[in-house]
Amino acid sequence: MAKIAFIGLGVMGFPMAGHLKSAGHDVTVYNRGVDKAENWVARHVGQAASTPALAAKDAEFVFCCVGNDDDLRAVTLGVDGAFSAISPGAVFVDHTTVSATVTRELDQATRAAGFSFIDAPVSGGQAGAENGVLSVMCGGDAEAYARAEPVIAAYAKACSLLGGSGAGQLTKMVNQICIAGLVQGLSEGLNFAQKAGLDGRAVIDVIAHGAAGSWQMSNRYEAMLDDKFDFGFAVDLMRKDLGICLDEANNNGSGLPVTALVDQFYKDIQNLGGGRWDTSSLIRRLT
Repeated sequence: MAKIAFIGLGVMGFPMAGHLKSAGHDVTVYNRGVDKAENWVARHVGQAASTPALAAKDAEFVFCCVGNDDDLRAVTLGVDGAFSAISPGAVFVDHTTVSATVTRELDQATRAAGFSFIDAPVSGGQAGAENGVLSVMCGGDAEAYARAEPVIAAYAKACSLLGGSGAGQLTKMVNQICIAGLVQGLSEGLNFAQKAGLDGRAVIDVIAHGAAGSWQMSNRYEAMLDDKFDFGFAVDLMRKDLGICLDEANNNGSGLPVTALVDQFYKDIQNLGGGRWDTSSLIRRLT
């Protein structure tokens, strides 16, 4: 079993770190809000550190799941950041959804310091983290990935190396691009069904088994029909992710017309006060 640090105990990081502890690893956690770290320690009988650097000291693997590019830079390169204390030969695994730019920047910093960096954004949401069935998309050095993959397996149902540094983040962008269009299509379809006088649940029961079926349909139609959006992946976070996708598309020359449109639809939801609503709240624009 490995000596592990886990930085960031949000809705994803808290259960992910818990799965690592349950798998028998020696886990030290750090969170900017001390209360969450204390709650994690009380639940999992682990230990907490007061800074990222102290958490990372002597760890074989340092995992991170924070909010955005700036948060990631702060806990790695900032004052008392993890990179100041990570031992040569260790592996840093970043589960944050961030830009490929900051990923490559941090990869270069780790190479200079003698340890490895794996970008490893996840898909599956809070439920996937709690149930230990996340999909993990990785980029980085093959040898470092081979060492990290058995540890990541504590909370993953699928984990793959897609290429060099940044490949994991680019794959996560593809994931979010695909989701955006699906959720909008499902919103329009269910709104149409209701306006046409159909029973939305009966409609889904039929079409979910055909060509229209998707994970989003099976897992989000009830939230849309019940008009309850107090769970799952927040609109604010989706807009952050789609902004990353659109920036990268500008860099590589790809067109994302549907993604750009759905991003503006999510802005409408934010203007309705729904920044923390689940992404399935897109249907609110139509009702």
